[in-house]
Amino acid sequence: MKWVEWGILSNECTASVSLQQAMAWWWPLLLELLTVLPTWAGDELLNICMNAKHHKRVPGPEDKLYEECIPWKDNACCTLTTSWEAHLDVSPLYNFSLFHCGLLMPGCRKHFIQAICFYECSPNLGPWIRPVGSLGWEGERVVNAPLCQEDCEEWWEDCRMSYTCKSNWRGGWDWSQGKNRCPKGAQCLPFSHYFPTPADLCEKTWSNSFKASPERRNSGRCLQKWFEPAQGNPNVAVARLFVSSAPSWELSYTLMVCSVFLPFLS
Repeated sequence: MKWVEWGILSNECTASVSLQQAMAWWWPLLLELLTVLPTWAGDELLNICMNAKHHKRVPGPEDKLYEECIPWKDNACCTLTTSWEAHLDVSPLYNFSLFHCGLLMPGCRKHFIQAICFYECSPNLGPWIRPVGSLGWEGERVVNAPLCQEDCEEWWEDCRMSYTCKSNWRGGWDWSQGKNRCPKGAQCLPFSHYFPTPADLCEKTWSNSFKASPERRNSGRCLQKWFEPAQGNPNVAVARLFVSSAPSWELSYTLMVCSVFLPFLS
């Protein structure tokens, strides 16, 4: 009987030692994963094209981008064709007309084309890309990308005397003739009526794709929708700053559970 008891005790001691050895092996690995995985997750967002209708699968050089899209020629998510179509009065990108209430002032039109180029061409929007399931042609979109204060102010100032009939341009249009027309009962009024402030214009035009940031250009904490190509792309550093430090949800949850319960197994 004593031999049986000693055998059981011996087995328990062996199991305890094995568990301690396993923990001694697991803890360094767990800590290493918690340290490295955020970097992996972050790097994936620093140079990426969203899964959308006109975006390339991966960013790369495009030597012949058109006019306002030229700043992204060294590393772009758009093609020459997309950059050309972004400049047309009724762009075939989305059959969308900027002139639904008559001609825009030239400076106002330029801002919108720059915004389209920024959205279609930039590989630095990774931290703000979100999945979209309700739109048949679009798998992902940008949400709350922080535009610099000057970008919103200059955009609003150059557009406030142009006319529109809606504050949210992502939906609610009359598409019965194949392109967007003002919905029944909507009045064409100056932009300043539908967008009383620069923040309203930046945030409401495309349903919070952009967010008006209080930060200024060259602060390293906001995005520029256009920049001088010779001065380099300032949005690379901004994207790096905003990249989340958390690894993917599923893996981080698993690691968290392991880190919580391992001490109780000793």
